[in-house]
Amino acid sequence: MSVFTSVSVDELNPWLSAYPLGTLLELQGIASGISNTNYFVTTIKGRYVLTLFEEHSADELPYFLNLMKHLAERGVPCPHPVMRSDGVLLDELNGKPAALVTCLRGRDVTEPSVTQCAELGRVLANMHVAGASFNGNNHDSRDVVWREATAKSVFDLLSADDQAILAQTMQDQADLDIQALPQGVIHADLFRDNVLFDGDEIGGVIDFYYACRGAYLYDVAISVNDWCVDADGSLDARRVGALLKAYHAARPFIPAEQFAWPIMLPIAALRFWLSRLKDKHYPQAGELTHAKDPQHFKKILQWGITHQAEISAMWV
Repeated sequence: MSVFTSVSVDELNPWLSAYPLGTLLELQGIASGISNTNYFVTTIKGRYVLTLFEEHSADELPYFLNLMKHLAERGVPCPHPVMRSDGVLLDELNGKPAALVTCLRGRDVTEPSVTQCAELGRVLANMHVAGASFNGNNHDSRDVVWREATAKSVFDLLSADDQAILAQTMQDQADLDIQALPQGVIHADLFRDNVLFDGDEIGGVIDFYYACRGAYLYDVAISVNDWCVDADGSLDARRVGALLKAYHAARPFIPAEQFAWPIMLPIAALRFWLSRLKDKHYPQAGELTHAKDPQHFKKILQWGITHQAEISAMWV
């Protein structure tokens, strides 16, 4: 179970009294957390998720909580933070920043269908549209500057073939004017385990803790690289087409995005290849994340570089 900070019923009860949620009925640890401590909290008013933040500081968190509140109130199926009776969203419990959010329906899928990919495209576009009126601003912690610095730190540790792949993708990134593309709030980590499905309908989008301002197309590319990819790193044209078509119906793409699309997919894969290479070669003592295989995103990146014409043909 991924519970890093234990919370007992006796500890939770006085803390929970600050919220208008009534009597505690059940406290249950959630096993799926990777970097935070999560519990299901059931009261007479319903079921909620309690998160104790193990890596984010109290100064960082208001952006994410206010963003979720903003999106949820505009129809995006994401957690709605629960306010204390005095209107406060972020609290502290057992020495860690803590917050309660609504519990959403559904579960993540491991093999998304074409229909589910279309649903993801629709919800992602609606999230981008709803986020356009959000006034908060957050720096992308995995931006171009981070990617350049991380690439330099791992370059000499790679094989000659991998160095060539990395050098080419870094050059492609430098040649693309990402700032010229439509920008706004992006999720930046919309993988399958961050979306809950109830049948073919999305019941919840979770884990907004990489959310920031960025290019909408970059967010789409991150999603496609996880939702529409096969085991060999290739993209499934049917799933890609369904996702892009549904997205386009809610927030139409512009010509500049079509031009950038074949380049953006490898750039999005680069971000996760680099983060996994960094975790592999420079593991941090005491870090709460689980190291993942860099080869997965290397395959996606390689395929994206060598199949530009096929990627262009998938465009809506």
